Amino acid sequence: MRVLVADELSEAGVAVLAAHVDVDVRVGLDRSALLEVIGDYDAVVVRSGTVLDAPVIDAGRNLKVIARAGIGLDNVDVPHATERGVLVCNAPQSNVISAAEHTVALLLALARSIPQADRSLRAGQWRRSAFKGVELQGKTLGVLGLGRVGTLVAQRCAAFGMRLVAYDPYVAAERAAQQGIELLPSVRALCEVADFVTVHLPKTAETVGIVGEAELGAMKPGARIVNTARGGIVDEEALMAALTRGRIAGAGLDVYSVEPVTRSPLFELGNVVVTPHLGASTAEAQDKAGRMVAEAVVAALRGEFVPSAVTLQVGGSIPEAVRPFMSLAERLGRVFTSLHARGGPASELTVEYHGRIAEEDTQALTLSAVKGLLTDVVHEPVTFVNAPLLAEERGLKVSTLASRESRDFVSLVRLCAGDVRVAGTLVGPRDRERLVEVWGFDLDMEPSAHMLFFRYVDRPGIVGAIGTRLGEAAVNIAAMQVARQAAGGEAVMALAVDSAVPAPVVTEIAGLVGATDARRVDLT
Repeated sequence: MRVLVADELSEAGVAVLAAHVDVDVRVGLDRSALLEVIGDYDAVVVRSGTVLDAPVIDAGRNLKVIARAGIGLDNVDVPHATERGVLVCNAPQSNVISAAEHTVALLLALARSIPQADRSLRAGQWRRSAFKGVELQGKTLGVLGLGRVGTLVAQRCAAFGMRLVAYDPYVAAERAAQQGIELLPSVRALCEVADFVTVHLPKTAETVGIVGEAELGAMKPGARIVNTARGGIVDEEALMAALTRGRIAGAGLDVYSVEPVTRSPLFELGNVVVTPHLGASTAEAQDKAGRMVAEAVVAALRGEFVPSAVTLQVGGSIPEAVRPFMSLAERLGRVFTSLHARGGPASELTVEYHGRIAEEDTQALTLSAVKGLLTDVVHEPVTFVNAPLLAEERGLKVSTLASRESRDFVSLVRLCAGDVRVAGTLVGPRDRERLVEVWGFDLDMEPSAHMLFFRYVDRPGIVGAIGTRLGEAAVNIAAMQVARQAAGGEAVMALAVDSAVPAPVVTEIAGLVGATDARRVDLT
């Protein structure tokens, strides 16, 4: 077996590979050279520098494994690799400790003005009184996102004697309480009470700009904010305004809306500490990533179980009748997350199977649903292997219900938690996906990459008002369904649109029509 290492890999990782397979370390191949040689290899190991898109994967005629020595997979065409039967794996936990420690380092640097004092002393100035800091003990730390990194940061800051609060709509309050963390209902509520805010959310359509002008304006004048998650989650223009006006005391940034970046107005401010995306840049993190992917590659080439596999190899163990429903179940999970988010975390999820599908082994479908539900919740890629563990970490209990009875459809898959229900089915000889229930209201529409859902009191003029405002925002409506249980009662409007709808537009429409709930869904 031959393995190509196309990007820098730790010596520990190369050593693990070399002990079992033939390894060629060829860093810096340009695209044409990569296309020419990749056909000779059974596996390829990359980091962020090498792009493995469909043409490159197709050129890898012997390719069995793609491994990314890190968390992200933006440079790998995972769906195409799946179609080709190429297993894709990564190192999802390799940098969590490094990222958490870097966050704490920025918190301390902010609290004690360490970079500023360092520059001043090197410039020949002894200005002790100019750099009076603050203690962490007794202060409130607000954690946005209680994934692995956010939880590690909270644990470390607890040792400083800090009070811990958090916002994460996908974590049960009981689960947070076990760690000494109080969950708050909104980002704004967290910003109002926190002395330090640290961001650990994944970057999605819902989280971009989630810390904006209103949230920063709600912070205490002496508060500080740190972002080591993803650029754009904190609105950089709003942050610049809050810092220059003295609305908040400082910021620590490791990530930016555009990277790489060497010039920014934020870099000119004396109360900002900046680093060039160093969260994973430790020798230990790189060694862990190298060893993890090397061990995964060796296991995959031997045909053994790979815990970090991102793709599911659909083999004979999954019934033929079940396979077409896997994409639908995952899509329903992502829609469910968007519909449920503001209602608090789901502590229990029931996946129901009705009709013929209930006669099959639906374990793979349940995994698909949980995978979809968590995809827009956590930083790391969610796999069929790690989805149950990630659900358990968030205190989510998953159960199934199977009934051969189905009133309207040959087969139906439904996800339920509290009063949030979403269901779908497949229709026609091509197994086209249909969304047939939202919030308990019956409808019939094909899922789209961009969707909107409004819940309101049925009355004349709503359709026209929503259509007019979307038109003014240059958003084209591809399909629309209105469902109601009685004239003049509660109604749900579902829209498939051709492009993403800005959050302010959705909020404006909700106010315009008096919607009790308004959600946008982005499945890109």
